[in-house]
Amino acid sequence: MNDKPIPLFINPAAGRGRAGRRLPTIEKLLNDGGVDVEIRPSNAMGDVERQVQAAIEAGATKIIIAGGDGSVHEAVNGIIKSAGNAAFGLIPSGTGNDFAKAAGIPLDWEAATRLLANRIASHALVRPIDAGRMNDRYFANGAGVGFDAKVSRIARDLSWPIGDLVYLVAVFQAMADGIITPDMKISGDGFDWNGPLTLANVSNGPWVGGMFHIAPMADNADGSLDLVIAAPVSGIQILGLLPKLIRGRHLDDARITHARLRSLSITASAPVPSHLDGEVQPLGTSFDIEILPQALSLL
Repeated sequence: MNDKPIPLFINPAAGRGRAGRRLPTIEKLLNDGGVDVEIRPSNAMGDVERQVQAAIEAGATKIIIAGGDGSVHEAVNGIIKSAGNAAFGLIPSGTGNDFAKAAGIPLDWEAATRLLANRIASHALVRPIDAGRMNDRYFANGAGVGFDAKVSRIARDLSWPIGDLVYLVAVFQAMADGIITPDMKISGDGFDWNGPLTLANVSNGPWVGGMFHIAPMADNADGSLDLVIAAPVSGIQILGLLPKLIRGRHLDDARITHARLRSLSITASAPVPSHLDGEVQPLGTSFDIEILPQALSLL
């Protein structure tokens, strides 16, 4: 065992409660692999972020997250905002697990736990990965402005135990509610867009919403962000795009624009929804986004 237990932050509600149910097995697998942990459950939104920041500032150099993309999002903000430096490991237990896919972490949570225990016990080298910043918040996997942010809000409020399919249901509900196509000005690194659009997705990793391969070329260690813009589309046209989005074959569609950038600014003509790692943000009109190369260390 390690001399000092590693803090294990868990949102018991992640994955529609799966994370909490898995905790006893996760702890046993880590202990069996030679890793002693101290369980630190979250009690409310933002609790993981606050606890992670406090733990690192108290001297923690390694932390473990058991949860989904929301837990990763909070942990990343806690890590970057802290005065210290800590590497983190992830045991995926969420609904979409987009970051886990981007980082090559097994989606089989037991396999991921055993692998993580082995890496920690063997003192394997950490892997530097990029993070992103939008205004005063940080993200691990991606940011979205427009339709996909609306989908994220709807999916968050759905309690159906149907895994990734909850995002597909949310797409249909978002379409039924109406598709907004606000005018937006987007600029950065020589790229310019000025006009209406359905969504602007800024990806650090390839996946969004669990099942949508929004940016197949995205790599969270390449020092850049991938911007994917969808021009104004109707509900029927979105239905036609969905199979392409799921397979990652939408980039050659005439309604899709792609650019690789290190930083960009987005200004909307009216307040629009946005999300970071699937976490809904307040309505806004101005978004400054940049890549933070090698800002994170993955166990």
